Amino acid sequence: MLLGFQFQSPGPILFEGGPFIVRWYGLLIASAVLIGVTLSQWLAKRRKINPDLIGDLAIWLIIGAIPCARLYYVLFQWQEYTQRPEDIIAIWKGGIAIHGAIIGGTLAALIFGRLNKISVWQLADLVVPSLALGQAIGRWGNFFNSEAFGAPTNLPWKLYIPANNRPIAYLTSEYFHPTFLYESAWNVMVFILLLSLFFWGLKYPNRFYVGTLSLVYLIAYSSGRIWIEALRTDSLMLGPLRVAQVISLVMISVGVLGLVWLYRLRKPLPDVVSPQ
Repeated sequence: MLLGFQFQSPGPILFEGGPFIVRWYGLLIASAVLIGVTLSQWLAKRRKINPDLIGDLAIWLIIGAIPCARLYYVLFQWQEYTQRPEDIIAIWKGGIAIHGAIIGGTLAALIFGRLNKISVWQLADLVVPSLALGQAIGRWGNFFNSEAFGAPTNLPWKLYIPANNRPIAYLTSEYFHPTFLYESAWNVMVFILLLSLFFWGLKYPNRFYVGTLSLVYLIAYSSGRIWIEALRTDSLMLGPLRVAQVISLVMISVGVLGLVWLYRLRKPLPDVVSPQ
């Protein structure tokens, strides 16, 4: 049972032999990518889209998303990384931002869509269920790295954080909110919602428009991120504002306006290319 369970990370390293090191963080990210590509290809078949297109898109997404996710994080933590510039590329230690990944992945998808003459909304609809599932998996990397946790708590499902990973303000506290778990569970629910809508759309194609899944993802994921981010002690900040909350509000607004555009105005979403 979850109630009464105290989480404690066994450490970031799964296996170490000489110069060969396997870290939980990297293994989970790689697993999420592999599972996500396989799932999106399967969804593409159900929408009668060539699944090989998704395999090609995955390469573009990796190239666009991972560096941008790291760059986004480093830029908002720049003062910290000026003290240890050798860690700027040390992605295996953690420190990537999903919003940076979404920005980089979106730019890559726009270019890929234009080159292959396919709507980026069509591509995004096939990717977002995998993205939600991948986020659910990837958040456990934060658990093994003892990072991205919340404020101190005495709840039955509290998370133990080693002293060297605690914020200075909470050095005397041992147990914290397992926000990695909250977001992982939330993303599983988002994944189930998106998958349910996908199959509903197959059943009623005339009532389900391209882009719907992408817009619902923006709203559903961001709604959870806002309240979970409020619990965290390591938020990326822009002055007094938590960056993730600001971006989440923007994403919710885009999602709501997009759904109004689709279902009230009944107009196709504007795109950089016209589907053929």
